[in-house]
Amino acid sequence: MKSVKDRMLSRRNFLKAAPAITATATIGVGAAPASLAAGAERIVDMTYVIDEAFPTWLGPPGIKLSQVAKFEESGFNAFNIEVFEHTGTHVDAPLHFSADGRSVEEIPVKSLVCPLCVIDIREKAETNIEAEITPDDLRAWISEHGEIPNGACVAMNSGWQKHVATPKFAGFDDAGVRHYPGFHVEAAQMLMEETGSVAIATDSLSLDIGSTQTFDTHYAWLPTNRYGIENIANLDKVPAAGATLFVGAPTHRGGSGGPARLLAMF
Repeated sequence: MKSVKDRMLSRRNFLKAAPAITATATIGVGAAPASLAAGAERIVDMTYVIDEAFPTWLGPPGIKLSQVAKFEESGFNAFNIEVFEHTGTHVDAPLHFSADGRSVEEIPVKSLVCPLCVIDIREKAETNIEAEITPDDLRAWISEHGEIPNGACVAMNSGWQKHVATPKFAGFDDAGVRHYPGFHVEAAQMLMEETGSVAIATDSLSLDIGSTQTFDTHYAWLPTNRYGIENIANLDKVPAAGATLFVGAPTHRGGSGGPARLLAMF
């Protein structure tokens, strides 16, 4: 055990000197948004903690951990992780709904640091389980907050987070049909045609409404090499405009997406 701890300390000292080199080699370099120049006073975690109980679009648990080393026996803890890419708070890469779009590790690093625009449709979602962000919602946001910044992530706040620990979050009815809010395809098209947005995000399980059979928003948005975020958390803790979102997307080669750590600063 002493030998293991000595090796761990030695590796830790090595890594203290290494991060600047490895980070540049791994993720590349991109220009930071101008919004960062003003600094930030708050950081909000926009990510759910995922476990085997967290709902997935397919239904079965999206993650499985098996312990391969225990501290009491080996002097360290280690786990194998088996994970479905589209689990918890996660990124939909363009490849998810296109034949040749960017895979998750190919998303440009400059697209992973975004001005965050939060579109609040909670009032609609209270009376319509499949409320959608529409072009009118986008126009109302623009009228109040100004133009959507270039490189933005536009996020839907439907209040769906309050259902995350209940069956309503996955939205299955008695016939096995899902129901939850999403983006109307016309809103996605407006963002593509009239703004430089790089991502859309939902606080529900999908970019499309639950009952869709055609996935119009996925097919409109992702093949343009923009990306999506599903199951974003804590949208009620950030302003409608003015925050910067950091998207810690995974980098497994050829992936269609994957769990991500999201941090908002403002």
